Amino acid sequence: MFRDLVVSTRSHRRFDGRTAIDRGTLEELVDLARLSASGGNLQPLKYILSCDSARNAAIFPHLAWAAYLKDWDGPAEGERPAAYIVILCDKRISAAPGCDHGIAAQTILLGATAKGLRGCLLGSIKREALRSALAIPEHFDILLVAALGKAAEEVRIDKIPADGSIKYWRDAAGVHHVPKRSLGEIIVG
Repeated sequence: MFRDLVVSTRSHRRFDGRTAIDRGTLEELVDLARLSASGGNLQPLKYILSCDSARNAAIFPHLAWAAYLKDWDGPAEGERPAAYIVILCDKRISAAPGCDHGIAAQTILLGATAKGLRGCLLGSIKREALRSALAIPEHFDILLVAALGKAAEEVRIDKIPADGSIKYWRDAAGVHHVPKRSLGEIIVG
């Protein structure tokens, strides 16, 4: 059921480092994004695929992983993503991607979940450092990075607590909790 797929598609930040992802899988996920909607059908998005350990290591230090977890610098060795998809906007096609990258990124994550993988979309990126590390030409804007792998953590959706906090958190067992507003709270009128 599609609802189950959506509910299962959470941001996972710790992965089983023993599980590899091949380039063919990344290409399948990008193909899903390619087939998704694009404003004006301009299709300005381009993608860098990485499933090689050396290239992954070049990407990792340029990402910030969890702003609300102040005492956590991101996944440790053995818990890092098996692959990345860097989502770019080709400024030769369009100066701005509109909402295309959001549609593409969610499509990639849904596709990954359907394949038994999980991911995390990262927008907090040291863009110029990543550009340098991957030799990304200037006509590409770096929009998002999708980190992918086999999950090594449990992520649960919770009701927003009485204090109204929307900050995600981890309990003593390492379970990642994500508070979500109720349906009644977000429908207006």
